[in-house]
Amino acid sequence: MNRGFWNCYSKKDYGERIKMTVETNQRRVHLIIRGKVQGVGFRHSASMIANHIGVLGWVKNLADGSVESVAEGSQAAVENYLRWCHLGPQFSQVSEVQVTEEEPTGEFDDFQSRR
Repeated sequence: MNRGFWNCYSKKDYGERIKMTVETNQRRVHLIIRGKVQGVGFRHSASMIANHIGVLGWVKNLADGSVESVAEGSQAAVENYLRWCHLGPQFSQVSEVQVTEEEPTGEFDDFQSRR
């Protein structure tokens, strides 16, 4: 019996290679966005942008006046979300975006605005 492709890899090895490919194509970031970012529709706009470009996670206001977000998705989608977060919606004034890279978990089904 000619197993073709499977002759090159055991099923376990192939599964690990697929897992590595999926993981390396995904990115997760934890953000703290500072400036005039509350009371300007930042969370609502972030949710709309994230859903449009295929980013999963959440965004919420913090007591100190900043906004916190966790975003996960493809490298390109997360990069686009990061670019948008540096700009924010029309009436915001973003002064700083603190970015912490994290391991993707795949835990999210959508992008939510949390309170």
